[in-house]
Amino acid sequence: MRIVVCYNETPVLPVRGESIDLISEQGSRLEAEAVFRALRELGYDATVIPLRDNIAEFIRDLQITSCELVFNLCEGFWGDSRREMHVAALLEIMNLTCTGASPVCLGLSQDKVRSKDLFSAHHLPTPAYTLASLGTHQLHIAGMKFPMIVKPRFEDASLGINGASIVSNSRDLHMRVDYVHRTYHQDALVEEFIDGREFNVAIIGNQPTQVLPISEICFDSTLAAGIVSYKGKWLEDSAEFIGTRPVCPAPLSCRQELLLRDVALRAYNLLECRDYARIDIRFRQDVPYLLEVNANPDIGPEAGLARSAAAAGLSYPFLISRLVELALKRKEAANA
Repeated sequence: MRIVVCYNETPVLPVRGESIDLISEQGSRLEAEAVFRALRELGYDATVIPLRDNIAEFIRDLQITSCELVFNLCEGFWGDSRREMHVAALLEIMNLTCTGASPVCLGLSQDKVRSKDLFSAHHLPTPAYTLASLGTHQLHIAGMKFPMIVKPRFEDASLGINGASIVSNSRDLHMRVDYVHRTYHQDALVEEFIDGREFNVAIIGNQPTQVLPISEICFDSTLAAGIVSYKGKWLEDSAEFIGTRPVCPAPLSCRQELLLRDVALRAYNLLECRDYARIDIRFRQDVPYLLEVNANPDIGPEAGLARSAAAAGLSYPFLISRLVELALKRKEAANA
C-alpha cells in the first residue's frame, strides 16, 4: 500500500509572532521523518511530500504518487497556523483518505474561544474566560479573578506563552493583551489561571475509543511559573525545559482518574475528534478544568501521545499502524 506523509514547511522568517517560534514549526519535519520510518518498518510503500508555499505544486506531487492514504501532519500553511483546517479540506476535496481530524474539528479545536464556548454550553468545566478582540482595548472581566493567563486565540505549541502570560493585576493584563495583539495579530484569550496539577489525556480510536495512560506535567518549584511555556516545550537547554517534566502514568486516585477520563472523552466526542487527540486539563480541588483539545498533536516518538502509548505497551510502529488502520476503516465504510 502506498502512503504519503504530508507536513508543512515554514518560511525563513515568521509570518507573525517571534523569530524563536520557527523552532516549533520546524519540528514538523522531524515528526514526518519518524512516521515515515515507522511506515517503512511496517512494510508500507511510504514517501514524504512537504507542503511549501506553492499549493499547485503540492497538488501535483500528490496526484503523481497515486497514493491510497495520506498521513496528514500539516499544522498550517507557510507559517499560518489558522490554515491548518484548509489543508485538510484540500485533501478532502481531492478525495484522499487522511489520518486524523476533519477540517471542521481542526478549525474548532484551534479556535480556543469557540471550543471553550462549546465546553461551557455542554456543561464541561473550563476556566472562566473572556475575549480581548484585536483592535479594541475593552476588556470584560467582571466576575473573573486574578491571576489570569493570556494566550493567542489561534496558536498552538505554546506559541506566545511564557512567564509574563500570567498576570495578577489590570495593568499587566492590558500589557499582555497588547503584546498578543501586536505580536500575533489576532484576538487574545483571557482566562482565569488554574493553579493546580496539569495533565495530558491522550485518546485514540473512533467508537470505540481508547484512553491511554494519563501523563502529568510536573513543574520544578524553582520555575517562576508552573506552566508549559514555549521554552519549556521546545528549548532543551533552558531552565523551563529542564524544569518541565512529564510523568506517565500519572499518580492518581481511582476517582481522579475517572474524572479526568470522563471529561477528556466528553470533549473528544463533542468536537468529533478522529483517530487521535490530546486533551489538556488542569486539576484543582477535584475539578478537571478543560484547557484545550489538540486534535492534531505532535505524534513524534518523543512527544506526549507516543509516551502515553508506550506506557500502555504500544510500540511506536504499532501506534502508527493503528492510526493507519483507523483511517483505512473509514475509507472502507465510505466506499461501501
